[in-house]
Amino acid sequence: MSPALPDGDAAPDDGRLPGSVVAGAEQRAFGVYLHVPFCTVRCGYCDFNTYTASELGGGASQSSYADTALREIALGRDVLAAAGLPVRPASTVFVGGGTPTVLPAGDLVRMLDGVREAWGLADDAEVTTEANPDSVTPESLAELAAGGFTRVSFGMQSAVPHVLATLERTHDPRRIPDVVRWARDAGLAVSLDLIYGTPGESLDDWRASVESALATGVDHVSAYALVVEQGTKMAVQVRRGELELPDGDDQAAKYELADELLTAAGLGWYEVSNWARTPGTACRHNLAYWRGDDWWGVGPGAHSHVGGVRWWNVKHPRAYAGRLEQGLSPAAGREVVDAEAATLERLMLHVRLSEGMPLDEVPAHTRTSVAGLVADGLVNGRALLTDRRVLLTLRGRLLADLVVRTLAGFDD
Repeated sequence: MSPALPDGDAAPDDGRLPGSVVAGAEQRAFGVYLHVPFCTVRCGYCDFNTYTASELGGGASQSSYADTALREIALGRDVLAAAGLPVRPASTVFVGGGTPTVLPAGDLVRMLDGVREAWGLADDAEVTTEANPDSVTPESLAELAAGGFTRVSFGMQSAVPHVLATLERTHDPRRIPDVVRWARDAGLAVSLDLIYGTPGESLDDWRASVESALATGVDHVSAYALVVEQGTKMAVQVRRGELELPDGDDQAAKYELADELLTAAGLGWYEVSNWARTPGTACRHNLAYWRGDDWWGVGPGAHSHVGGVRWWNVKHPRAYAGRLEQGLSPAAGREVVDAEAATLERLMLHVRLSEGMPLDEVPAHTRTSVAGLVADGLVNGRALLTDRRVLLTLRGRLLADLVVRTLAGFDD
């Protein structure tokens, strides 16, 4: 069960945006997110807005999805033009899911062509698709690269069979070096996604997973702590006592081990859960989210943000397709982010980056709390003194939520 959509104001049927979105547009990068809501199998821990063929039943077919997404892309072009926004070529495009590569590579390329036609692509555009290791072939990766994709992010999750089985992942971990090689042979940059804290995963299991990822020579690794969301199959298993979640100390030890191994291999952290070999191999699309740039989210349940206005689409693929077939915007609701909320969001996101957050952007009424965070070893004192930036230490990364609450004044 995917999370409920946020509360908000009703979105207009034609998708029109208020004139306020134009202010400062030239200073903001523009990206596009394309959501593909299909998976072959739903993993027990997943609460994303995804569906298997059996869950969808009639309608909303995978075969027609690219055409449906192209309708929203054309709508997006018209909506942004009607708002008076300057045409900004997409600097990043990210195809996520779900498993985008359950669709034919040609469909993903057609969707990218739609973005290119609607807004254009920057000369150095980063174009990424997520993929499962068992959903690609050398031929499909070569077709993606020829069509304009520059990067692929594989959901490796673990190198240990019993951990993958608990997560209900279907791929053979021995396939990872092959898919990385295929992608590189096609000219694609490669990222591997890992998950730590799976029930039954030992510290040695986690070490094996990180070392296996590094053995492929990739230039980007994401490592996320498993969060078991309510409504998922795994949450039911935990509630019944069939699975036992690790404690916070276990997850902290695994994060520290990952950081140690990745750093020793030449990858530096640039966001709490992401490491890259160079600044140029960081995921620019995700950085755009963390820095508050503009993006249009295409697909059921996708979220968009343009000039302080945030909106989200209807969740179910059939409802999404139905609205577009009627010539209506698929947006279910929206909100205008006020100054207070914008400040809080900036704090929550910027403080997670290795570049840190300017001290001047910390709310004035909580700025005195930064000294205490330095004393507690959560914020780098040298960066604060020399650069006037709030930069997390390793311990601060482990307790990033506490740092945010303190700087936001929630712990007053």
